[in-house]
Amino acid sequence: MAAGEFKGKRLQRALDELAAADADFARTIPLVGALPSRARTAGFGSLLNIIVAQQVSTASARAIWARLEAATDPLTPDRFLALDEPALKAIGLSRQKMAYGRALAADLVEGRLDLDALADLTDEEAIAALVKAKGVGRWTAEVYLLFCLNRPDVLPADDLALLIAAQRLKGLAARPSAAQFRVLAEPWRPWRSIAARLLWQLYRQPPLEAG
Repeated sequence: MAAGEFKGKRLQRALDELAAADADFARTIPLVGALPSRARTAGFGSLLNIIVAQQVSTASARAIWARLEAATDPLTPDRFLALDEPALKAIGLSRQKMAYGRALAADLVEGRLDLDALADLTDEEAIAALVKAKGVGRWTAEVYLLFCLNRPDVLPADDLALLIAAQRLKGLAARPSAAQFRVLAEPWRPWRSIAARLLWQLYRQPPLEAG
């Protein structure tokens, strides 16, 4: 069953345990500031949004998404499938993302994928179910679990920003590989989702020094 968003005492417990498990987090947590909420409502729209935002700038992704929501309102699998190629092109979707969006919408409409059922699956079971959909890779599935299902122990180890932030956190001479990052992150269990949020926050800031 999916847990609620991490905030308040629940978030503080995770931060305290990460600080106790890793001296570098203990040093960094007070410096990065409050973690912004990035929780999203589970469902087709949020999963499609993650796909749309891949490999484009944040500004471009927001503009495309605003046009897509305006063209559907509300955005549902059926309404997305009703948009033809010229309409999707005008919205700003590439041919590849059109194909991914249509495949995902069709999977949901035709019952090949049940997003509601993910709540009762383990992390790995849920990831395995999601990656069966065209255009949904492990990173997309992990981000969905982290921000839409609020799973506490998900680590999108292929995320470049996380790798760069992990290098900074640990003072490494070289950026770790995804495999190396997974090993490095083992002490952060069962709060690797919170660790990832901290690292994204660290990535967005200039190098920090304790005062």
